[in-house]
Amino acid sequence: MNSKLIKHRSRTGAFFVFALSLFVLGGCNGPFILLPGGQLDGTLEPTPKSWDFAGAYGTFQLETQPRDPYSVNIAYTVIDGQMYINAGDSETQWVKNIAADSNVRVRLDQKLYDVRAERVTDRATLQAFSKAWTEQSIFRRDPMELEKVWIYRLVAR
Repeated sequence: MNSKLIKHRSRTGAFFVFALSLFVLGGCNGPFILLPGGQLDGTLEPTPKSWDFAGAYGTFQLETQPRDPYSVNIAYTVIDGQMYINAGDSETQWVKNIAADSNVRVRLDQKLYDVRAERVTDRATLQAFSKAWTEQSIFRRDPMELEKVWIYRLVAR
């Protein structure tokens, strides 16, 4: 075989392995890095009265749209034992899904929690969230400086 044909087959094979890997990972439950996923699995736990055990902030998986599950990796913030999520000023797909059905599921450390997402609109809570959010990283935009913001508190159903 000539070297051009060998290089072509090698590139084609590498692309095939890459595409197959994405397909397999996409078929796994839950999101993969920035790619959304489907239904989350894990051990269902009662919703805690306080989320302080999760730390002040971190990342978990959020599942929306129970009839046709759509899940994403998302940053959370805990303030006074309450869990918050933030889409900033972007009406993302998961925000649209919550608008249609506020029943969501969270996966944290392979444990599932069935909760309801309540949009936060009161100024005092938004200010408390803004302070906690921006203290986490210099790269976090202050939600109080945005014209429109989608911040949700996760509560027991």
